Amino acid sequence: MISGNRCLRGVESSALYAETEMILFKQKRRARLREKPLPDDWREYIEKSWPYYRLLQDDEQKRLLGHVHVLMHEKKFEGCAGLEINDEIRLSILMQAALLILNNPGGYFRILRSILVYPQDYLAPVTTRQPDGSVSERTDHRLGESWEHGLLVLSWRDVKNDISSITDGHNVVLHEFAHQLDSEDGRTDGLPVLADTRALKQWQKIMMHEYRSLQEKVRRHEPDVINPYGATNPAEFFAVATETFFEHPLDLLTMRPVLYEQLQQFYKQDTAARFRSALGDSGYIMNL
Repeated sequence: MISGNRCLRGVESSALYAETEMILFKQKRRARLREKPLPDDWREYIEKSWPYYRLLQDDEQKRLLGHVHVLMHEKKFEGCAGLEINDEIRLSILMQAALLILNNPGGYFRILRSILVYPQDYLAPVTTRQPDGSVSERTDHRLGESWEHGLLVLSWRDVKNDISSITDGHNVVLHEFAHQLDSEDGRTDGLPVLADTRALKQWQKIMMHEYRSLQEKVRRHEPDVINPYGATNPAEFFAVATETFFEHPLDLLTMRPVLYEQLQQFYKQDTAARFRSALGDSGYIMNL
């Protein structure tokens, strides 16, 4: 007769072994997908449709295509309000999302299970609790939203617009996928998973200071490189700052160098150098 404790230890050991095997299998599958070339029509679509891709160095382009291959294999899509999902929609979203994890893929947005896509902006119910305890309900127009339990919603019209507008500081895919990175610890609070306690404390100190600074500027109606929506809460600040880091990096480096450095460390990319190398004599990004 085997004791209950021995049985329990055996079950735990088997479960741990199975989990380890699954992790190793997933890592090997991802490695194969990264090395396997994308189908020609997928690669050509990315090269021709997305100006930001042409800002990347050759090795960065190769890494991005590999990450896109993994994401195309792993993430599910669902069309809403009559929209039929096709490869153009999937590639348009995932190629931009892959930019966030270009040099730090981690778990490939590990909690994200499904991406819902509407043809254009959509109405979402909003419930608000009033100070007196009553509850009010309304609907808001949304371009996208990220949920902590593995769902992300996007407007296809806005995704398409953002593909070609790479220097306007607004990108709904970067914004919502930044929320996904933020929520990987179970909370969407502007504090993503970081390397260690030291990095965590530094992030909290710097990001809260920059967030409060933006709030004060918004209160005074003063302009800033960060969109005023970033003053809503720390989670929105991180998402909006991410948009700025990838699309207005030179201005961000000039106006908020400490914030730029923090995001550079997190994303492991020097976007200001990337844009600077693409500038022509006119001061505009050339050859796009």
